[in-house]
Amino acid sequence: MPLRKHRQNFRHYSSCFTASAAVDWLHQLLCSNSNFGPDVTRQQTVQLLKKFLKNHVIEDVKGRWGTEDLEDSNTLYRWTVCRNSLFNGEKQPLEEQETQRRELTVDDEQDIWRDITLTHLQRILGVASFYEVLDPRCVNPQNIIHNMTKVNKHGVVTLDDKNNDLPHWVLSAMKSLANWPKYDSAQPSYPGFERDVFKTVSDYFYSLPQPLLTYELYELFINVLGVLQPQCERVAIEALQLCTLLLPPALRRKLQLLMRMMSRISQNVDMPRLHPAIGTRTLMVHTFSGCVLGSAEECDLDELLATRLVSFLMDHQQNILSVPEYLLSAISDHIQYLRTVQIPIDSVSNTDGGDPVCAPVPIYAFCHQISSAEFEEQKLASSQKAMEELLEILLTDQNISEKDRRKKLKQFQKQYPDIYRCRFPSSDKETKTDDKPKIKPPLLNIKKTKAFSIRT
Repeated sequence: MPLRKHRQNFRHYSSCFTASAAVDWLHQLLCSNSNFGPDVTRQQTVQLLKKFLKNHVIEDVKGRWGTEDLEDSNTLYRWTVCRNSLFNGEKQPLEEQETQRRELTVDDEQDIWRDITLTHLQRILGVASFYEVLDPRCVNPQNIIHNMTKVNKHGVVTLDDKNNDLPHWVLSAMKSLANWPKYDSAQPSYPGFERDVFKTVSDYFYSLPQPLLTYELYELFINVLGVLQPQCERVAIEALQLCTLLLPPALRRKLQLLMRMMSRISQNVDMPRLHPAIGTRTLMVHTFSGCVLGSAEECDLDELLATRLVSFLMDHQQNILSVPEYLLSAISDHIQYLRTVQIPIDSVSNTDGGDPVCAPVPIYAFCHQISSAEFEEQKLASSQKAMEELLEILLTDQNISEKDRRKKLKQFQKQYPDIYRCRFPSSDKETKTDDKPKIKPPLLNIKKTKAFSIRT
């Protein structure tokens, strides 16, 4: 299937195809295949592609699948990630095989946390692959687990090692600014005190060895900025919510506390001016943008992009830096399901005296070769199922007129009498009764009428 870059709604999508192009290519392939032949129609090809979409062989460029909502149009689709990898020579799941398998390990669960999080993020961003902006192998699943499960009642990450936390004097200075003018009376107070405290905080964050969003995730966060337009605000919030889960917990905690301080200072009308010529909000964004987002090579850093991102983070920090409950539930439910299906098997003896052997979670391998007889049997079964589905479409499609419906059903009954008979078993009785001779009514039924008189 030829793939290329397409442009739609002012965005570029790589390695994708239109539905019409897929119909053209697949229809030609089926017609030239001896197992199908030239009688395959374009509409039947569309029906096959609908099954591909429903069963996640393909998906639209937004990552949506599971329905048969596919038409012969210019809508963009792509092969799913696992199919792309398979065609590139990587081993991917095609057929389930039940084999003896160990219970889930800690590493298995960590992989599940990482994979589900990245899958959600990929679909939100609408990208075919992460490899342009992020190497998934470099994502540490322990960061995701910690950031989603170890938080206090305010939603801020808690750290196991307090040595990685903010120094006490920095935390005290940030609280003083965030709660101004309510501060500890034991602290000194003099004209310009708040400016000195603010400088102390900014100096600390610029002294860190790398920006809070890390050099490794720079390209990922820049890519999210491609959606900061007003109509895509919700998408950007959801994307940043997942991106920030990839951060090391110590950096995520620092980011949370910094954004909360910046937001409170910007909204505090009682806060004295921290700069004689720059407004408080503008000062917050320009001061901390460099220590939040940065590139390993300064020439790559666009200050405008950094200020845009920090401004958006500050305005939506409560939503972006919270734990996405839907994702937490999805991961927990999936792990719980994998645990429950692994019940002990009584029929397998436990010879080593260790843990009981457990029922396997389905694993995957390449398709195994089958005999010609098996192939013919499967082909017949698949063809019959496809014809049964086609019959149901003829019966339920509201876009077909009743006249055309009767015509097509009559053609179907003639070409596939066995399938039609299974669907309408009463048609046999009707056929038998039709064989009985019938007395035809007279062509013209003339009734005697009274003579018509003009006098009457």
